[in-house]
Parts: sequence; structure tokens; C-alpha cells
Amino acid sequence: MKELRVVAAIIRDGDRVLATQRGYGPWKDSWEYPGGKIEPGETPEAALIREIEEELRVQIAPERFFCTAEYDYPDFHLSMDCFLCRIEAGEPEFPEHEAARWLTRETLLSVDWLPADLAVSEQLLNDRIL
Repeated sequence: MKELRVVAAIIRDGDRVLATQRGYGPWKDSWEYPGGKIEPGETPEAALIREIEEELRVQIAPERFFCTAEYDYPDFHLSMDCFLCRIEAGEPEFPEHEAARWLTRETLLSVDWLPADLAVSEQLLNDRIL
């Protein structure tokens, strides 16, 4: 099975985190933490900063590694390094997404997460990050 290594930003603002809704592909309309693929030679942190700047048009500061989510999708195995982050500069824009929401502890499980992102959300709750 093909393995896909990606990074995801858990962007925090006080007691809430940013979720984005996919606007394309087989998982269109599902919710995820923004991020993307790690390019050859990139560190996960560098990939995360680049991907979020491309995807949301903001500059972020990864504060710390949170977890690696592993999930077997039908066509590939996903390995997703997740980092707790904050926005350093800019206001998020969403040209690649259907929608975006700031979610709190009470609303975190109210969206239809992609399976790997659901596991991350549950860990955020279990670890009392939110």
C-alpha cells in the first residue's frame, strides 16, 4: 500500500481551533486540519509553514509537535504529523476550501471529520488541549 506523509496544523486561538472543509476530491465536504504533503528534503515544520501560507495565506508559528495520526484509507496509508500552532501574521483566507470554522471543546465533534482528523480531535479532547 502506498504511504502518504503529510503535516497538519492545529491552529489555536484561545480556546478554539481552526477546521477547514475540503472543496475537492473523493473526500470533498469532509472536515480536516489544514496542511499538506512534505516535499523531499523538507522538515515537517518547514512543510507546515509553506503549506499553510499557500493554503490559508497566513504565517504560522508551530509551537510544538502534538501527535502523529496513522490511518489506512482505501488507496493509501496516511501518516500525518500534527503540530499545535498559532497565527503570527495575516487573516486566514480559504480559496481551496468550501468553508472554515473555529471550533471549541463543545463543538469540536460537530463536523464530519476525515477519519485521521477525527482521531486527532478526540486526542485533543482526551489530552484536554481544548
